Amino acid sequence: MKQLEILDTTLRDGAQSEGISFSVSDKLAIVKVLDEFGVTFIEAGNPVSNPKDMEFFDKAADLQLKNARLCAFGSTRRKNTAVEEDENVRSLLSANTPAVSVFGKTWDLHVTEVLRISLEENLAMVSDTVGYLTKNGKEVVFDAEHFFDGYINNPEYALKVLKAAHKAGAAVLCLCDTNGGTGPLEVYTITKEVCRVFEGARVGIHCHNDTGCAVANTILSVQAGAVHVQGTFTGIGERCGNANLSAVIPTLQLKNGYECVNGRLEKLTNAALKISEISNLSLQSNLPYVGASAFAHKGGMHIDGVNKISKSFEHVEPNTVGNKRRFLLSEVAGKNALLAKLEGIAPGIAQQKEQISLILNLLKDKEHEGYQFEAADASFELLVKRALGLFTPHFSLDMYRTSGEYPSPDGETNASAMLKIQVNGETETTAAMGNGPVHALDTALRKALTVFYPQLAQVHLIDYKVRVLEAKQATGATVRVLIESADGSRKWTTVGVSTDIIAASWEALVDSIEYALMRQN
Repeated sequence: MKQLEILDTTLRDGAQSEGISFSVSDKLAIVKVLDEFGVTFIEAGNPVSNPKDMEFFDKAADLQLKNARLCAFGSTRRKNTAVEEDENVRSLLSANTPAVSVFGKTWDLHVTEVLRISLEENLAMVSDTVGYLTKNGKEVVFDAEHFFDGYINNPEYALKVLKAAHKAGAAVLCLCDTNGGTGPLEVYTITKEVCRVFEGARVGIHCHNDTGCAVANTILSVQAGAVHVQGTFTGIGERCGNANLSAVIPTLQLKNGYECVNGRLEKLTNAALKISEISNLSLQSNLPYVGASAFAHKGGMHIDGVNKISKSFEHVEPNTVGNKRRFLLSEVAGKNALLAKLEGIAPGIAQQKEQISLILNLLKDKEHEGYQFEAADASFELLVKRALGLFTPHFSLDMYRTSGEYPSPDGETNASAMLKIQVNGETETTAAMGNGPVHALDTALRKALTVFYPQLAQVHLIDYKVRVLEAKQATGATVRVLIESADGSRKWTTVGVSTDIIAASWEALVDSIEYALMRQN
């Protein structure tokens, strides 16, 4: 297979995404996930930009990485400054990483109107910085900022900048679509020309997603000759994000014959989940390859086809990327969907007609009450196992009581909950405060159960939705509560229904924790 280099910039470009703020421990944890997965480079931040990144590079020096090389990021020297005296350049050396990424201007508009220097001075800044870092033993990735816009506007000058970096010793010439506005055919044509001009050089690609084309642009650039690919693992980044590596890597490896990582591709989904959890983000369900919906089938014809021959409705096998096939229950799914789903929960049930009839009737009754299991696989699995006598509860409730106080006395917590539970004949009573009755009840339940099940400390709620089912009943309407939970390696959703929002939330909370304990056991 043809070899590609993957540079993940989740910790640098991804950190510029709205709503993202990595702690030092977050960054170290993501480095371990990326290294285990097997990327070539991890671009970890700018050591001169803030104290947090400086602390990270100090601690990262002790990491024993198996596959990846850490890469510090910075700019070329400032104008009218000797490279040896430039604080940014010196910080790239002090970061003590084997590789460094240096960005420089290739669009003449930026040189003359943003930096306000001459075109020749910009070439000197690029040459001086790359040459200085190379002489000091660094593998230099030169990020040609705004390259495609620069090439379209002034191809001669854009190539001159690349030549200055290449002559000074840059190991990689990375073409950056910084504005994210270049189309796939333009990216292909321009990358192909650069690879012709710099025959034998390691040409790279760095795309932003402002037109939704970052993945396509990246793949076409590789087909044009690029051998170095940059992006973020789940597509986060400045503005609309970067090329999504969890889509780029499997597409190039499974469909185009490139070897991208030193690890196993079956770890892809798990890596995406872990990085999203550390980033305090929910992994988008519709992401290719790694999303929960990537191999989820709802239409009856689709489900029937997949059961007969998977490739009829799946472009790759789910297990090749560490994901799994799901059949969704709905009014358009049909009997085959239910049977396929039941087989996954209780193998061999297809031969037990009485049991299937029991579950079908139970499902109809529950749906009539307002339950919806399409988005609550965990609750459906528990429903089936309870009906078949395959489930033993891990705890039982004696009582709970909630109360609220408005306005809150401390400005934060305005509710309290007290509950009593039993586990294997032992009773535990506890209370907790929260910023609402459901939060207080959730906190009290976890507090009581961790006495018996300390592993629940890893389980946390990541999403909470309430849907009113009968709008005409106003505040007395039946509500459906969906709770999404995670434990760092997987996510699941549970459902509760009641005219009492707290009771519906309690039902979904109990299912969430019972499911976690069942899976952990």
